[in-house]
Amino acid sequence: MLDPRKPTEPACLVIADITGYTSYLAGVELDHAQDILADLMDTVVRALRPTFRLAKLEGDAAFTYVITPTVDGSGLMDTVERTYFAFRRRLRDIGQASTCDCNACMRMPNLDLKLLAHHGTILRQRVAGREELVGSPVIVAHRLLKNEITEQTGIRAYALYTADCLVAAGIEDPAALGLIEHRETYDHLGEVVGWVADLDAAWRAALERDRVVVDRASAMAVSEFDLPGTPALVWDFVTSPARRVRWQAGVDSIEEATANGRRGVGTVNHCIHGKDAIVEEIVDWRPPEYYTFDFKVPIPGAPKIRATEALTETPDGTRVSFIIGRPRSSKDRAFLEGVLPMIEPMFTAGRVALEPLLAEEVARQMAEAAVQREPDLPVSAGRFTKEPFRAPMQIAFEAPRAAAGDGPVDSARVRSS
Repeated sequence: MLDPRKPTEPACLVIADITGYTSYLAGVELDHAQDILADLMDTVVRALRPTFRLAKLEGDAAFTYVITPTVDGSGLMDTVERTYFAFRRRLRDIGQASTCDCNACMRMPNLDLKLLAHHGTILRQRVAGREELVGSPVIVAHRLLKNEITEQTGIRAYALYTADCLVAAGIEDPAALGLIEHRETYDHLGEVVGWVADLDAAWRAALERDRVVVDRASAMAVSEFDLPGTPALVWDFVTSPARRVRWQAGVDSIEEATANGRRGVGTVNHCIHGKDAIVEEIVDWRPPEYYTFDFKVPIPGAPKIRATEALTETPDGTRVSFIIGRPRSSKDRAFLEGVLPMIEPMFTAGRVALEPLLAEEVARQMAEAAVQREPDLPVSAGRFTKEPFRAPMQIAFEAPRAAAGDGPVDSARVRSS
């Protein structure tokens, strides 16, 4: 029963839906199909965390949310792409690890993923001991899963951001981000406007884009330390200008200029220190794995210095590796040697300030999880890798032999094992 005393809350809602699963189930081995779905769903939900909490598993879809009046548009799009990339990598890895040639495993590449993001005011209610999200935005988000995007655009793997979501994110020109306008009309809801991103194109572009990384072999200075929280959470704190000003030593403000309205390659940050500014330009962006940037300190004759900040998951949180590259010229190397003693204390002070902020956020998330547990994720038994299913193929070979002379063998039914 709904409690009218419960306050309404602004929320960003994200639904991740595995596409093609209904047709995939037709004529496949259910034990392997269930394991594959459980494995993929686990991958998707873990990629959405900790930014989003799981509200409900809905068959081949995960309904997630975060309570927030505004949305970091760049962070949201990074999270969506990160989730899709994790899904595609897992599909690839399962295919490489499996030696099974049952229908469920053979048809697995036909699966894909779409994500939908919406924003609005919701109610969180307890229904039969479970948290339920209710309100018009919840209805809109679920109705949008049935749409004509693929028929009209030819895009099968996509993210749909509603206009309400983009308003909450402060994105005024979605077209500049490469998004495609799309409209749907529903009974009782009217017209809903959204913007579509091609996730498969983003995946292929990421695979083709050269990696720019400062490695240890070419490093002039390396600093490593451990922080609480997942790489996704730490990434948010070390890349979001709004977060950085809370911990970065000596920084009064950070002015961010994006190339197309989204944080990433080409973004230029001006880190204001009083009358001076350190200028950063991002040259590679792989959330939440690493980013590489060129920076220039406000000293006459200063060269551009390249650095990579990499995040690696550990049992207790995240290891941060900050690697400053060795300049090519002896003059620039001498300059960097001279300024490193100035940079190191500021870097250490920032790390000391960042750690309790992350610990506080981790504690907040744990307290919220203790009050309201998320639904359990399905557990995959991994039978598609441990127990290859070949019985049907053996029958396909033997049955024609038993009926030799009754007619020709149906070669379409025979697959090599």
